[in-house]
Amino acid sequence: MYLAVAVGGFRRYASYRVATAAGVFTNTVFGLILVYTYLALWEERPGLGGYDQAQAVTYVWLGQCLYATLAIQGGGAEKDLMERIGTGGIAVDLYRPVDLQLWWLAGDVGRAGFQLLGRGVVPFVFGSLLFPMALPAEAAAWAAFAVTLLLAAVVSFGIRYLAALSVFWLMDGRGIGQVLMITGVFFSGMVLPLNAFPDGLGDVVRVLPWAAQLQVPADVLMGEADVWGAFAFQAAWAVALLAAGRLLQSAATRRVVVQGG
Repeated sequence: MYLAVAVGGFRRYASYRVATAAGVFTNTVFGLILVYTYLALWEERPGLGGYDQAQAVTYVWLGQCLYATLAIQGGGAEKDLMERIGTGGIAVDLYRPVDLQLWWLAGDVGRAGFQLLGRGVVPFVFGSLLFPMALPAEAAAWAAFAVTLLLAAVVSFGIRYLAALSVFWLMDGRGIGQVLMITGVFFSGMVLPLNAFPDGLGDVVRVLPWAAQLQVPADVLMGEADVWGAFAFQAAWAVALLAAGRLLQSAATRRVVVQGG
């Protein structure tokens, strides 16, 4: 059943062809802007964050590839969930003979799969054709990277699911959506690799769950991280976030009130 839900999520987003094309164009343009900004920065600060220029360029294009895939600024399953909580449609979801959290997770994984293939791959390939990139030649490295992407998708969902459930109390998701956008961009390293953050702040951001979204997959892809340590870090946050979501869901669903009874 959950596989069918994931497939449905994939097919739903595949129907937005014009939006996907616009997203590919946008990510490519932003990728070019960031690449030239990074090249200038790394020219002044060689080895910033432990990266050379080729690694910095790789990081940029990977970020553009994963931006929509991981809904780093929000806009994934949590958006629909917030709306259903606000309108009371969540009551229908609770009546379904399925697990609420797994239902939404499956749909979001399907969405992420399409965004990766439909929107993320083209900018990444485009960048690799125009700029030198630090990409591995071994199949094992790519396989490890694929595992980190799956774990990153679960971590991303865990963060956004907790945010969505807050609407049970807030009654409106617009404010929490803005918080998701700001924290997602800053703490995931979309603007600057977390490795390049100053001491103190860098130590903090690298242990937060957002680091599992972009920084960890990037370091695994470029051979800058211990693979098993990266897996453990991501898996630990995935389990913690899903468990917290389960607890918050239990508390929230005790107070569901639907107009008309």
